[in-house]
Amino acid sequence: MKALLSQAPGGPETLELTERPDPIPAAGQVVVAVKACAINYPDVLIIEDRYQFKPPRPFAPGGEIAGTIESVGEGVTGWSVGDRVIGMIGHGGLVEKVAVDPARLYALPQGRSFAEGASLILTYGTTIHALLDRGHLKEGQSLLILGAAGGVGLAAIELGKAFGARVVAAVSSDEKAAAATAAGADETIVYGRAPFDKDQSKALAEQFKAAGGKGGFDVIYDPVGGDYAEPALRSIGWEGRYLVVGFPAGIPKLPLNLTLLKSCDVCGVFWGAFAARDPQANAAHMDHLFRLWEQGRIAPRVTETFPLDRGGDAIAKMAARGAIGKLVVEVG
Repeated sequence: MKALLSQAPGGPETLELTERPDPIPAAGQVVVAVKACAINYPDVLIIEDRYQFKPPRPFAPGGEIAGTIESVGEGVTGWSVGDRVIGMIGHGGLVEKVAVDPARLYALPQGRSFAEGASLILTYGTTIHALLDRGHLKEGQSLLILGAAGGVGLAAIELGKAFGARVVAAVSSDEKAAAATAAGADETIVYGRAPFDKDQSKALAEQFKAAGGKGGFDVIYDPVGGDYAEPALRSIGWEGRYLVVGFPAGIPKLPLNLTLLKSCDVCGVFWGAFAARDPQANAAHMDHLFRLWEQGRIAPRVTETFPLDRGGDAIAKMAARGAIGKLVVEVG
């Protein structure tokens, strides 16, 4: 089988398309013939050894897959050869075939494409955990989303609206603002490109405050970090919740006096650890997401696809923060 492998730490240009033996399912495993693999920001980090987990090399990046079950190992029940599945596997998805623990898999509904299915779990799983478990978002509250045209950003817009919030989407271009509006945002803010000097930071804070109104935002969803974080925090409301999701713009240093003045919470969001520690709660969230998907209230937006030999280009585009919606590598 073909596999796009990281042989040494480095950027997307270091990935190598190689031939590897086909996997054989061990007891309790299934082998999935991968049809599509979504690209996410952890794929940028993991090949540079900057992610929380450092798998032994060589390994394939790509944690979110869709495909069909090709073979079933001893002791596996509930799955059959030919079943269409989606799964979150952490890494190893940019291959033609992969052995998987079936507990990581979900049935791909009929009528849904592999590319769309591969784009569901990470972005929406992270976001539903963030908004409900960490942000305690309630109907009628206000939600500010940074980086709102990316995969998790668009998921946050859709879920915010599904949960009855007023959603303000902050993005870096008019094109991205249009995508956020199409996803259901009530208002958009177009900000400049960091780094910001003191005056630019203050001006951005004023933009956020104007959009948040007198009471400020109840919840702020931040998958961006960097120089955008402090201006956003300055727009939070009394006892608001600031959700720390990711840092493609850099790890910010927040002035903690702001948290005292607003009596607000800064909440970390680590969906992978949550799912491992509380699988029942995560399964309930996934059931909720599948219902919303069936009702048409959420829909992963695949905006560009790449063949396997150009998987590095997809990761490079993600690293450059040029993606709107989801980038997907079509494998099979």
